Amino acid sequence: MNSRKLVVEICGIVARRASRLAGAGIVALLKKMGKDAVTSDGNQKNAKKIVVAMDGGLYEHYPFFREELRAAVTELLGEEVAKRVKIVLSKDGSGIGAALLAAAHSQYKY
Repeated sequence: MNSRKLVVEICGIVARRASRLAGAGIVALLKKMGKDAVTSDGNQKNAKKIVVAMDGGLYEHYPFFREELRAAVTELLGEEVAKRVKIVLSKDGSGIGAALLAAAHSQYKY
């Protein structure tokens, strides 16, 4: 195996692991919020959608990462619940998140 093929294979392994870890993090947050179960009446058509905003170049520009992330979420939540979860690209999400966090923890009251 030549060096370039080895680098491509290693990058794929690292990207798959990163996407699986990100998916596990999303599922952990959904479980913590109690959004990881089917509805009490079993009817998923009336269940509320869950939108997860994702920021980052990997998610935006690397389709393999997006596919593996979706697969991880589906595997961990199950097909029925995962259908309700929509993962969308949020440009400059980290900047917006930082501003919201700073505002939420501000010591000044207005």
